[in-house]
Amino acid sequence: MALNKKRIWIGGLAGGVVWNIWSFVVGYFVIGFGRYQAAQQRGMFLQTPRYPAFEAQWMILLFILAIGMAHLYAWSRSTLGPGPAAATKVGALVGFIAGFPLSFGQAAWSPLERVFPLGWMLEIWIGAILATLVAGALYKE
Repeated sequence: MALNKKRIWIGGLAGGVVWNIWSFVVGYFVIGFGRYQAAQQRGMFLQTPRYPAFEAQWMILLFILAIGMAHLYAWSRSTLGPGPAAATKVGALVGFIAGFPLSFGQAAWSPLERVFPLGWMLEIWIGAILATLVAGALYKE
């Protein structure tokens, strides 16, 4: 069965919007902007990013990832079936693989407060689930 590429893109872009909103929520309300500033002042973060316009690049990256998650959901429908349960499984698996190991290592070895790797893990893991749920809800054969 052919994939509906238009619906994949629509779902992926909508999922990217949701993931970016989630990223903002985690960054400002879970981790907290003040913690980032304090860590910069202690020399744990650079004062300026190595990449220009990092925030815009991060937002674009989340859109790219959400479009990828929409593709994974569409491909998995033949084995997992359509619907939110399948989208949650795909999002949770990919989000865990992408978000947990590095955050676990950071929590164990980094001098940063543990809220940083916790927030980063939640940003990727829950963000992947939310983006895939949105993409799945908008996908039609």
